[in-house]
Amino acid sequence: MSDEQKILIVGAGPAGTRAAELLSGRGLRPIVVDEAPASGGQIYRRQPPGFLRAARLRYCFEAAKAEALHACFDGLTERIDYRPDTSVWSIEDNVAFTLGPGGVERIPFEALILCTGAVDRVIPIPGWTLPGVFTMGGAQIALKAQGCAVGRRVAFLGSGPLLYLVAYQYARAGASVAAVLDTARLGDALPVLPGLFAGGSLLAKGLWYQNWLRLKGVRLRRGVLPVAIAGEERVSGLRYRSGNGRERRIECDAVAFGWGVKSECQLAELAGCEMRFDGAARQWLPVSDDDGRAGVAGVYLAGDGAGVMGADAAEYRGELAALALLSERGAAVDDRRRRYLKARLGRLTRFRIAIDRALPYPDGLAAAQPDDTIVCRCEGVTAGDIRHGQSLEPAEINRAKAYTRLGMGRCQGRMCGLAAAEILAHHNGVGLAEIGRLRGQAPVKPLHIGIAGQAARDDPDRAASI
Repeated sequence: MSDEQKILIVGAGPAGTRAAELLSGRGLRPIVVDEAPASGGQIYRRQPPGFLRAARLRYCFEAAKAEALHACFDGLTERIDYRPDTSVWSIEDNVAFTLGPGGVERIPFEALILCTGAVDRVIPIPGWTLPGVFTMGGAQIALKAQGCAVGRRVAFLGSGPLLYLVAYQYARAGASVAAVLDTARLGDALPVLPGLFAGGSLLAKGLWYQNWLRLKGVRLRRGVLPVAIAGEERVSGLRYRSGNGRERRIECDAVAFGWGVKSECQLAELAGCEMRFDGAARQWLPVSDDDGRAGVAGVYLAGDGAGVMGADAAEYRGELAALALLSERGAAVDDRRRRYLKARLGRLTRFRIAIDRALPYPDGLAAAQPDDTIVCRCEGVTAGDIRHGQSLEPAEINRAKAYTRLGMGRCQGRMCGLAAAEILAHHNGVGLAEIGRLRGQAPVKPLHIGIAGQAARDDPDRAASI
């Protein structure tokens, strides 16, 4: 590959690190663009300079993996073109448009590996816009990156592996955990025990977190139904119904909530990838083969942005995508290594399927929210606006967006889009796939008006479509 045939990697988490490691080891010099100031991704987010909390306090059982991944990336910086604090806000015609310390830039590429990761999946409930409410990932970032808790007494609500992990990390750091409220029931896990055992140490760690919390006297409840987050000017409590239907209240001054994570797909869509509805993930995902080829010439997908599988799988998928890139350009690759990576992914896939069934997304919870519940907090769109704000057929999420401004704010539908689709599907009595998806469009992240002006001066034709 000539120097002019640039390879661009978006994301410096586990997937991006392994892709960059392999490619740079073959004498190539990929460009690695990442929004964060340092590598590691969300899962292995680094603390700011001057912060000295030990890795075991930030990453618990994953401390050795985090430090190894950080050391690997740090060893690559002389062999790659690394651009931290830089966001990709559009992709078109094999050009990535970025915003970084130097302003707006255009990066032409011949090959693109997207390692865009995932974001929290939330279900809006009454009171979720109060000060003191955080997503599970946001609460974890505060602890890992800044060494602080989001409140003096924090309640954790939701389901999925992050629920118990983040509660454990808070309690282990000395924070007061008011309760851990899981919408999944214990009985959900029993039919999928064989698949759970495929996780090996991952399952063992999850059980450890739960038992450790119990031994420390933390209240753990399963099969709950959240009612509302209480408070006037900020959080004062959390109301829920227990498995027997009785309403209860937890006193707290902060709530961390979330139902797992969802893939970040906007850049894949802008790069031309075919999108397909995934019933298990309950979202539209970009299509790729087992090696990460996206079906668009020169585009590869890796990590949770191609479907949520976790940090270990992201490392394997990043390496596989780099191997596929090399293979398509005529370079020799190690087939034994490819088979090994796919075997490891197969085991993790079985575990992931079992986890999704053991800790399911609470079907119907979003649709059951009262009309006055805010769904799109950026634009103040309520569940009632979504249900009744569209008068034309067919029911479709982009029509709802046009009528209500749903998803037009700073988050571009990242927080509200999936929940809004659930509400619209239930209200119209159709399947979630029929509602469609909020179509990706540039800029995928908001741009300051001065930055948009710079883009217009540098590339008038492109800026006209923003």
